[in-house]
Amino acid sequence: MRREDKWPRYVPAPEVRAVLTPRVAIEALKQGFLARDQDLLDSVPRSVLPIPGPDSQSAGELLLMPAHGPEGAGLKLVSIVPGNPARGIPLIQGLYILLAPGSLTPELLIDGAALTGVRTAAVSALATTHLARSSSRHLVVIGAGAQGSAHADAMRAILPLERVTVVASSTHSPRAISLVTRLKADGLDARVGDHTSIRGADVICACTTSTAPVFDDADVREGTHINAIGAYRLDMRELPVETLKRALLVVESIEATREEAGDVVAAIKAGALPEAGFARALSDVVGGHVSRTDDRQVTVFKSVGLSAEDLILARALAGALRSGVAGGAPPR
Repeated sequence: MRREDKWPRYVPAPEVRAVLTPRVAIEALKQGFLARDQDLLDSVPRSVLPIPGPDSQSAGELLLMPAHGPEGAGLKLVSIVPGNPARGIPLIQGLYILLAPGSLTPELLIDGAALTGVRTAAVSALATTHLARSSSRHLVVIGAGAQGSAHADAMRAILPLERVTVVASSTHSPRAISLVTRLKADGLDARVGDHTSIRGADVICACTTSTAPVFDDADVREGTHINAIGAYRLDMRELPVETLKRALLVVESIEATREEAGDVVAAIKAGALPEAGFARALSDVVGGHVSRTDDRQVTVFKSVGLSAEDLILARALAGALRSGVAGGAPPR
């Protein structure tokens, strides 16, 4: 087979997840953050194109996320349609194209939804390694979809968890029950809970598409670390204003957060957070310049997702394939 017939190679979702295990992805992101300054992380915002439909469940969004850096260049094309799950189709679908450094030769076509799932959970885990108390044993995951499941796996890779509670729209949620069953099969104390379950949480992962806060600030005990990944538009909310007001807030990009994170923007408008200096950058946390002040401090990592993170992991995937981890070698 000629090389041009074989490459760019398509990497399907199962292979993406098999190669980019939580530990591999977390380490790649750590090194990627350390290798670039904040300006490069902030430099290329994503574009969101609304796609009209006959009703709210058929209308969708098309996200275009380009990036460049020492890993080369790449572009992620992702579609989000709220009504797809009811049709038996994933909420998020897409493709990622990875281009080689220098020549910009296409190397890989990657399942975009799988790459997004791995990336989002791994970034949360990277933040958690620096912000959560080392004694954290109880994880509460709010949202039982793909991201809820991915976050449960990523948190297990970095924390000595003894208990996982999954909170969904109902205690009878089939997805929540399925996730709990899987975690139990792996030997964890796992159960389905409700919104009050966070009262005993050491770490909370909010992985929803909610437009209103998914828990009460009064239920968040001292020392809790929170990862919030769901509110990526200005009309969306997961975090109470009161929690943001009292927490050490860490974000990937100040500029992207100001433009996209509905919970944070709402807190700024309410006067709970200042217009400037409302958060610290994840790169400063990873670099060891920012940390929690004591075991009683509440910490929040608010993620909106950066195109650079996808590029970092796409390059890590290409490197693993080149070394024969999953049977292939992209061209240089």
